[in-house]
Amino acid sequence: MLPAPPLRFNRSTATEDAMTPKENLTLAKNMYAMFNQRKLDEAAKTVANDCTWTNVSTGETFKGPSGFKEFAKGWITAFSDARVDIQNQFASENAVVTEFFGRGTHDGTLKTPAASIAPTRKKLDLKFCEVLTIKDGKVTGARLYFDTGTLMRQLGIVSESVGSK
Repeated sequence: MLPAPPLRFNRSTATEDAMTPKENLTLAKNMYAMFNQRKLDEAAKTVANDCTWTNVSTGETFKGPSGFKEFAKGWITAFSDARVDIQNQFASENAVVTEFFGRGTHDGTLKTPAASIAPTRKKLDLKFCEVLTIKDGKVTGARLYFDTGTLMRQLGIVSESVGSK
């Protein structure tokens, strides 16, 4: 069986405002840098009004620029020194996929749909993957993936032996 032909982007069907993969990559890198610098108002300017930001691991959904800020502030409240350290990024004309480590000290309340987790003072060093969809220079959708079991183990909420072999 022959492999499927690669998908190709057809410029003739793209809008005039379509961004290149390099431009989308720059937009995403700048958003993560603004998170690290706590410039959430500035970062929110790159989020479309109809954007849906989804934390797939918890099932939470946030809408538009204000939802993005609420989402980001939730992490910063729980980890005041929270930092995103990018490992890999892949971009197309309408999306950027970013693998990163989320790092910080759990020194504030982490609110989840299941419960609020009081500060444990434990260090977090967790792998994440985020998919941003982009149109006309704005993030129109985001999906964040991470392992909640590893998060809970690193915070000392569950035993290290839970889920390990």
